[in-house]
Amino acid sequence: MSNRFANPNTMPAPRGYTQVVETNGPGRTVYLSGQLGMTPAGAFAGEPGDFRAQATQCFENLKAGLASVGAGFEHVVKITNFFVDMAHLPAFFEVRDRYVNTKAPPASTAIQVGRLAREGALFEVEAVAVIPDKAAKAARRASVKRGKPSKKVRRKSRR
Repeated sequence: MSNRFANPNTMPAPRGYTQVVETNGPGRTVYLSGQLGMTPAGAFAGEPGDFRAQATQCFENLKAGLASVGAGFEHVVKITNFFVDMAHLPAFFEVRDRYVNTKAPPASTAIQVGRLAREGALFEVEAVAVIPDKAAKAARRASVKRGKPSKKVRRKSRR
């Protein structure tokens, strides 16, 4: 995976996300459905109206989904964020930045909607992750051990 620098003459500089993410080579693509801020018990996290608690729970739910397929946030290449109120963006940035690699964040889209699937939901996030093939990872490790340069693709971002 690599994050590409967008040409500043053709695209505006992003704030906390990457404009273009490219994947290649053997690997698996995993799509994680939209996650609400609901606990495993089926209740919204925090008190009613607590955006930060719901957003944190959303990312914890993504974390659990990623772990179920042997992945982590380092594999996430794209997130789509749905807000009932865009005024929550600053709190979202704080929560998101505790989970994603802020030096090479995933591509991201933020959308305000009138309502989410459950009454009381303030935020929903969905994600796409690309998990490198185990054989490709093993080959990279072996080439590093033999002193050959790794062909690992670097992730780059510009803020």
